[in-house]
Amino acid sequence: MEFTQQLTVKVPRSRFIELFDDPENLKAWQPGLISFEGLTGTPGQPGSTSRLVYKQGKGTMEMIETVTRRDLPEAFDGTYDAKGMHNVFRNEFHDLDGTATRWVAHNVFDFTGFMRIVALLFGPVVKKQNLKTMTAFKDFAEARI
Repeated sequence: MEFTQQLTVKVPRSRFIELFDDPENLKAWQPGLISFEGLTGTPGQPGSTSRLVYKQGKGTMEMIETVTRRDLPEAFDGTYDAKGMHNVFRNEFHDLDGTATRWVAHNVFDFTGFMRIVALLFGPVVKKQNLKTMTAFKDFAEARI
């Protein structure tokens, strides 16, 4: 499954990146995030890996993030791996006249095993959840201007 979503955040790009790049802010805008733990390298730097644990229903879901590109303030890319799922996530941050930032998120999801069936049935939910997370960041960032 592949899709691109975008939204405009009424925050100058420098402030957007400051908020986006701080792991201390993750719980404020990532719904269900329980913990973020650096595993290898410096979190947020290319090649680093981190473990993210999310509440999911009555259980939890663990995801491993690998940063693949850090070209801030223009771009930040990574892969996210969980049981039955691999996501390549490419982010672009476009400056809009110094007053706002257009966030463009390109996603490619690959599913294996049982998750392939889930993806077929709930593909639109994945897109909706991704946009919900982006919107949560937008609300978080705009409240801090």
